[in-house]
Amino acid sequence: MTDLTICDFPHQPPEGYQYEYENFGARLISIWLRCNLTFDYNLGKSTRTIWGFYNPKKREYYAPINSSKCGDKVNISDTRNYTAMPLIKTVLESCFV
Repeated sequence: MTDLTICDFPHQPPEGYQYEYENFGARLISIWLRCNLTFDYNLGKSTRTIWGFYNPKKREYYAPINSSKCGDKVNISDTRNYTAMPLIKTVLESCFV
């Protein structure tokens, strides 16, 4: 895990969670969301999920395909504090938001 902080990262972790940053290859940083609760299924350890990826040179965020694969660039204002993955809405759902 790396010590770096992302100065322009706009999200605050949800209550009971924290963000972690790790180097991901030569040019990207992976952003993880760690749940501070413990669970029986993994012997009392906390769990984490990938939030997304960040390129500090370009100052761009990317949605994850999975924890080991970077996806498409996203607009940071379209992301949420739980994930950078875009919401896929149907036409009907778009009318109500």
